Amino acid sequence: MTIPPADAARALAEMQARREQVVDSNLVPGWFWPSVGGLMILFTAAIESATPWLIAAGTLTYVIGLGLVIFGVVRHSTVQVRLDLIGPRGILTILGFSAVLIVIGLALGFTLEAMTVPFPATLAMLPVAAGMAFGGPRLMTHLRGLMTSRPLAGPR
Repeated sequence: MTIPPADAARALAEMQARREQVVDSNLVPGWFWPSVGGLMILFTAAIESATPWLIAAGTLTYVIGLGLVIFGVVRHSTVQVRLDLIGPRGILTILGFSAVLIVIGLALGFTLEAMTVPFPATLAMLPVAAGMAFGGPRLMTHLRGLMTSRPLAGPR
């Protein structure tokens, strides 16, 4: 049985559209990045305060806040993206993004501490949180492009 080219093209277009729906439904939403960045700053400032009640309140706020953020992301997601859809380039991109933020935070924090600047970890967390807030959505855009460019028939 031969499938007419027009029918095959329509079926392929429908498969591509469905894949894009799956990818879009599973990307981390834009509000996630600044939310986690803000929570990280708050938590770091609470710890650096060395005030027991601030540490307790900051820790509790961080744990509850992060739980709510993760719950919101999970509720937003309808299916789970398979690793073969993200591919090695996507995984390396995520690892690279994380590594850059870690290196920035650690390098700045240790530098500020060596200069005896007050609250060095909190100050170092500011560019890390900004990197998350502005870079996170760009990361998601990049990953979306990687996932939707992969062939429908199998891994690239």
